[in-house]
Amino acid sequence: MSHGNARTTVHGRKLIVDRYRAGWKQAHIAAAMGISRKCVRTWITRFEAEGEAGLVDRSSRPHTSPRRTAAEVEDRIVELRSRQRRGPDWIGAELGVPARTVSRVLVRRGQPRLCVLDPMTGAVIRASKVTAVRYERSRPGELVHMDVKKLARIPDGGGWRAHGRAAGSTSRDRATRIGYDYVHSLVDDHSRLAYSEVLADEKGATCAAFFARAAAYFTGHGIARIERVMTDNAWAYQHSIKGVCASIGARQKFIKPHCPWQNGKAERLNRTLVTEWAYRQVFTSNDERAAALAPWIEHYNTQRRHSALGGRPPISRLAPT
Repeated sequence: MSHGNARTTVHGRKLIVDRYRAGWKQAHIAAAMGISRKCVRTWITRFEAEGEAGLVDRSSRPHTSPRRTAAEVEDRIVELRSRQRRGPDWIGAELGVPARTVSRVLVRRGQPRLCVLDPMTGAVIRASKVTAVRYERSRPGELVHMDVKKLARIPDGGGWRAHGRAAGSTSRDRATRIGYDYVHSLVDDHSRLAYSEVLADEKGATCAAFFARAAAYFTGHGIARIERVMTDNAWAYQHSIKGVCASIGARQKFIKPHCPWQNGKAERLNRTLVTEWAYRQVFTSNDERAAALAPWIEHYNTQRRHSALGGRPPISRLAPT
């Protein structure tokens, strides 16, 4: 495709033809217009074969693409994206196709980005802010991130996700308080090894007891010592986990107030928990959802491909235990 100031725009090509029909030699036309003789010959030949229509820009796309991804594979990529709502790295590994090829297929097929989709229904609902600034500690246990995710409890028989918003709002007594679950999580900065529990509150004693259990879990998976733990500035973290930190030899590190992205790896784990565990499927009771957390954490640590780890699970960065 030519640009606006190119010598061989449609008007320039017509000038080539006009001069040739006026008796100019092809070499003289090329010299006058500062182009090659081959270029002059090409446009004259096209005009003689197709008329003025032959002087219009043509697509540079080849007539055949023998190495293009097969239609069956493209259909499988789109089907996996719609059903699993996973990214190119995961889909590519599943199908044995390069992640870049998966990305191109998804764009070519008009598939929306994952960040704008509802994690459960796949409907387009929102946009997401993305940052390219990231860091990673050099060894396991050098820094861990701790946070709490608050989730509304599921009423017996299922909530609005099971029965629809209208049914969910009318099938129960509005005066009955369902309450919330508090998902406490600890994630290692280097390996991304994670540990989570569903607890009844986020009080100081609860946070301290969880941290002690999480530290023991990390020890059992090859992280012998936690050096630093990063949290937000919640009262429970500022006052109640000091004793646990002292007992395991860890130092506390707080993020800047109102800057949750500084604890980004815990926040990202919370998002993954929501999309792949809490709202990935319909649960008919709160106990059912809570019971599904431990198996999911095991899957996350030992099988789930992590894009920041080159498509490997967190356990791959830890010494065998």
